[in-house]
Amino acid sequence: MNTTGDTPVVLSINYHDPSGCSGIQADIETCASLGVHCATVISTVLSKDTREVHDIIPMSSSLLIEQVRMTFEDMPIHAVKIGFLGSVDNVEVLHSILNDYPDVPLILEPCILSPHTGASETHINNLVQAVKTLLLPRATITTPDLIEAHTLSQSADTLDACAAEILENGCQHLLISGCERSQTSYISKWFNHRGLVRTFDWPRIQKHSHGCGSTLSASIAAYTAHGLSVGDCIEQGQQFTWDNLNASRRVGMGQQTPNRLHWANKR
Repeated sequence: MNTTGDTPVVLSINYHDPSGCSGIQADIETCASLGVHCATVISTVLSKDTREVHDIIPMSSSLLIEQVRMTFEDMPIHAVKIGFLGSVDNVEVLHSILNDYPDVPLILEPCILSPHTGASETHINNLVQAVKTLLLPRATITTPDLIEAHTLSQSADTLDACAAEILENGCQHLLISGCERSQTSYISKWFNHRGLVRTFDWPRIQKHSHGCGSTLSASIAAYTAHGLSVGDCIEQGQQFTWDNLNASRRVGMGQQTPNRLHWANKR
């Protein structure tokens, strides 16, 4: 017989980043910091440091299916967070599994490969198309940055058209970060099917950190698991991310790492 406590559970399906800046480790640290248990399924193994990605190896679809199914059968999942999946096959099998759990909120971080990782243009385009057609229609909240948003809506010529095209694929809420940037501000915008809901203007942090997208999507997933409203999840997720980026520290020779447990150092 399974016994469950009151701790909310987020299932993170994401890549392994050995540097700890992003991916699965970012999701674990974020959820732990926000009082949520993070169950993890590694979708892709990266050979990566704080400067660049050297190699990408997707998990086999059969093993991905087994991990996700066993997790759902073992514990109550309050939210699912999906990051980079590495292959079209993995997108397809996750789409099939998630159809069996239509009431579980999905937070989608649409990580897009760039050509400098060594991936072919065909592979990148196929992954983008798979995410658009199979995962966006299932997403409760999607959290691309400006570049990822334009990659998901290549025919759009304005931000509003970009948001409209992404939302037409079926996701309920869209948070595009970094819509506008200046020396002093960093603007993000929240859209739903009625259009622009709210604009967020955050003070610009003068640090170059990696892992912002993972932290933002994981924190929104954690707040979703706690039962907060969509608006509160989006606002508080951004605040949590800003606080952690502001506390970033350098642990390698490349970009800084968000300090997702910075609050513990103040005690």
